[in-house]
Amino acid sequence: MVWICILVLSLLFACFFKTKRSLHMLQQNLYNENNRYIKWIFKNYKQFIDLDIILILIAFAGALVFYDIEIVCTIGMLGIILTSVLLGYKWIKKIQNDQNKKPLVVTARIKRLICTIIILYFIPLCLMSYYMVDKEFFWQMLFVITFMVYFNVFVVYLANIINFPIEKLVYLYYKSKAQGKLKRMTGLKIIGITGSYGKTSSKNILSDILNIKYNALPTPRNLNTFNGLIMTVNNHMDKFTDIFIAEMGAYVKGEIKGLCKLIKPKYGILTRIGTAHLESFGSEENIISGKFELIESLPSDGFAVLNGDDPKQVNYKLKNKVKTIWIGIDNKDVDVRATNIKCSFKGTSFDVEFKDSDKKYSFETKLLGDHNVYNILAGIACGVEFGIEVEELMAAVKAVRPVEHRLELKKLGSFYQIDDAYNSNPVGAENACKVLGMMPGLKVVVTPGMIELGAKEKEYNKKFGEQIAEVADYAVLIGEKRTKPIMEGLLDKGFDKEKIIVFNDVRDAYPFIGSLTGKKDVYALFENDLPDTYNE
Repeated sequence: MVWICILVLSLLFACFFKTKRSLHMLQQNLYNENNRYIKWIFKNYKQFIDLDIILILIAFAGALVFYDIEIVCTIGMLGIILTSVLLGYKWIKKIQNDQNKKPLVVTARIKRLICTIIILYFIPLCLMSYYMVDKEFFWQMLFVITFMVYFNVFVVYLANIINFPIEKLVYLYYKSKAQGKLKRMTGLKIIGITGSYGKTSSKNILSDILNIKYNALPTPRNLNTFNGLIMTVNNHMDKFTDIFIAEMGAYVKGEIKGLCKLIKPKYGILTRIGTAHLESFGSEENIISGKFELIESLPSDGFAVLNGDDPKQVNYKLKNKVKTIWIGIDNKDVDVRATNIKCSFKGTSFDVEFKDSDKKYSFETKLLGDHNVYNILAGIACGVEFGIEVEELMAAVKAVRPVEHRLELKKLGSFYQIDDAYNSNPVGAENACKVLGMMPGLKVVVTPGMIELGAKEKEYNKKFGEQIAEVADYAVLIGEKRTKPIMEGLLDKGFDKEKIIVFNDVRDAYPFIGSLTGKKDVYALFENDLPDTYNE
């Protein structure tokens, strides 16, 4: 009886840590939306399927079939106890060493999943306890429990499937509540923002600009999914809200259209369209038409802001008639254009010209990079549409706050960090390198590379390596396997191999950068910080 208790406790020990990890990955993969969790399992099977575990299970199963039950008791029990303890210890070390960009959030949904997982484990455990007199059945059930513990990722997946009807009902309840609230707010202006790059920056900049006259509510952080928009409306919107700025994200065609049906925006902004999430969209054509779902969902009396420097937007044939304002820098035939752009490590200044006016207006911002000028132009276009005077817009732009983790310059110990860690894409990475190139001191790039770029991922990362070579003194690559294309790009450009440093944990980069401080100031660009699902 004592051995059985030790056995069960050792299995629970391993099960606890494996379940925590599996739930964390399920949550980061949007609860298997578009089969993201399943894809993660098969891409990362080595993380949770160890050869020693498989051998133990095979030996245990063989003993059950071919040998006397007493042999099973001896070999199986000791093997399971030893492996479970080692497995639990392994996951403790992994949790301690992992750099969790976004830790597991114990939401109501996670709590419901935990209850279902407990029930799934409780069923064979009860059967095992009830049939203890039948030794063969007892050990068969123990084998089932052991199998479930070691392959816990699939138990969590099963629990997610079982809970789907419950989650659907919960979703429909809160969706109905949010839609009722929006319907009652008849004076509310709703702006949708989507694109491949720069959605969050554009949203936050627009909010800062419009708040000079209105009470604007942007979706918090990156809550750009159905649940995120519903949560924002139900939990953050009140009767004083004049404008709702909804960031809209998508992984597949049709998602933006669904979000528009949910909140019914009258105004829409498209940031740059590129190849982000090419793997899930399937093609560039699907990305373009998927992003334009926002503009084509606007009513006839709506208002759209499009980028005249983006060929994908200029060449697209709109399927509806809506008032359209084009912004740009290079394209002279736009409605709102920025000229005379001057960037430094202190910020950016530029002039704004309106198509129907000969007058130029001088703007200043603390934000870094040309790409942020596009976001500001979109905010200016919306501000004019909402009746804000240009002089007021100039003051608002000057007060715009840097967006967290998006080319955010800050002093960090003995060096300056250019924090662009939240997300990365080919356009953003190129812009970030340009910003680093403007800095007056020693320049370092810290990056794990870019992801979700489909078949072109290797090509884009190699090009990123070439761009790093043009501006950086040191390149710190995070993750040896994933950053091989960046390494190739660096070496092809003749970058000194001695100045390419490879770590598997971004935390190791900080003391290294600290060791570089000398007569020159050190500027370190942290470009991208991959989700925990990509940890090597």
